[in-house]
Amino acid sequence: MDSQTAALVLARMQFAFTVSFHFIFPAFSIGLASYLAVLEALWLKTGKQLYLDLFRYWLKIFSVAFAMGVVSGLVMSYQFGTNWSVFSDKVGGVIGPLMAYEVLTAFFLEAGFLGVMLFGMNRVGRGLHFAATLMVAIGTFISAFWILSVNSWMQTPTGFEMGPNGELLPGPSWAAIIFNPSFPYRLVHTVIAAYLTTAFVVGAVGAWHLLRDRANLHARKMFSMAMWMAAIVAPVQIFVGDMHGLDTLEHQPAKVMAMEGHYQSHPEGAPLYLFGIPNDKDQKLDYAIGIPKASSLVLKHDPDAPLAGLDTIAPDNRPPVWIVFWSFRIMVGLGFLMLGLGLWSLLARTRKKLYDWPLLHRLAVLMGPSGFIAVIAGWVTTEVGRQPWTVYGLLRTADSVSPIAAPAVATSLAAFVVVYFAVFGIGTWYILHLMKDAPHPHEPGPEQEERAPIRSAGITPAQQQEEVQ
Repeated sequence: MDSQTAALVLARMQFAFTVSFHFIFPAFSIGLASYLAVLEALWLKTGKQLYLDLFRYWLKIFSVAFAMGVVSGLVMSYQFGTNWSVFSDKVGGVIGPLMAYEVLTAFFLEAGFLGVMLFGMNRVGRGLHFAATLMVAIGTFISAFWILSVNSWMQTPTGFEMGPNGELLPGPSWAAIIFNPSFPYRLVHTVIAAYLTTAFVVGAVGAWHLLRDRANLHARKMFSMAMWMAAIVAPVQIFVGDMHGLDTLEHQPAKVMAMEGHYQSHPEGAPLYLFGIPNDKDQKLDYAIGIPKASSLVLKHDPDAPLAGLDTIAPDNRPPVWIVFWSFRIMVGLGFLMLGLGLWSLLARTRKKLYDWPLLHRLAVLMGPSGFIAVIAGWVTTEVGRQPWTVYGLLRTADSVSPIAAPAVATSLAAFVVVYFAVFGIGTWYILHLMKDAPHPHEPGPEQEERAPIRSAGITPAQQQEEVQ
């Protein structure tokens, strides 16, 4: 491997490492912000202290997760300039404004109301505080909107014009750029994934405390709400994922071929491979176990429909099959496990045993991290399946990297690994520490903690000076 190739590989590893860490926290905070809005709305509607206790309990966890999401995302912006300057130069005219819109709309909205949400419960009216909670929840969605629009445009670029030096410039309509062909499917799929991620964390925490005390009303409510989300939303996510897959087949067929393990074309119906070992060298799937013609049935709704394979794609345009094939199966497998847990909870609910089946609760605890694993697996499927392109069909990854030296990238990557595991490891430990203790009646919120601000900024009285005799 020459030095230029090594620098490219290390730059990709660095971005993959940092974005994987970052993606975990927004996937949690997007869903948790909406959950907090629901809890506060239920408290305002019913007046029940239980909902306020749960709101304050999860608000403290949200504040830590939100902060780690913001910090972990800052590093990626710098990498566009340090490691991917050619990419920034070529497509900055398109993605630069979209990312600026995310800051101007979502980040400012979240930052403006986050302080009121965290520390304003006893300082502003209930209606204003609920409005602040809603604004934070809406802000997280707007942030996802713009970031996913950028990513989707890189997957299915439309609405651009080619500049004189090969740069991609915005065309006459920004709507064509923002609402590119894959964006609606990716937005819905990702936001639902964030809601499911939060639901399974909440369900795991509720189940953990039910295993210790089945009579805990707070744990019962958490677990019940989470299982309703799993039972209702998991089937919707599977349907949306199928629609997203059909759109991907239309615009990025090579990615779907890698996901399905279809090295060869199938003119009379393609099998759905459940298991196999991708063999890029021989261009075949070793030890394949599949359902005949099921892939054609799923992708074309016709078991006899022909499906093209990677043999129709130029070798230098094919994605790495091994990674895409297995990351896709991890995501789908976890999705069906989520559906299974949701259906099991419905059975327990109909038999009035939702809080009395320890095996159900133990499975819910084990499924707590499943949402995080699934969203990372989905992200890997999407991004690795796009290779060898940064902007699909227009700009190759190898042509996007900065003229950097491999030792410099290796040094910064090592520094990121050490710092990230130290800082975010401590943050994750603290979140788990907060979850370990069950919410209790009259749960204190952030505004009641010892170090919370006592007065609004600007009106804190200065300390009186003693008179000099």
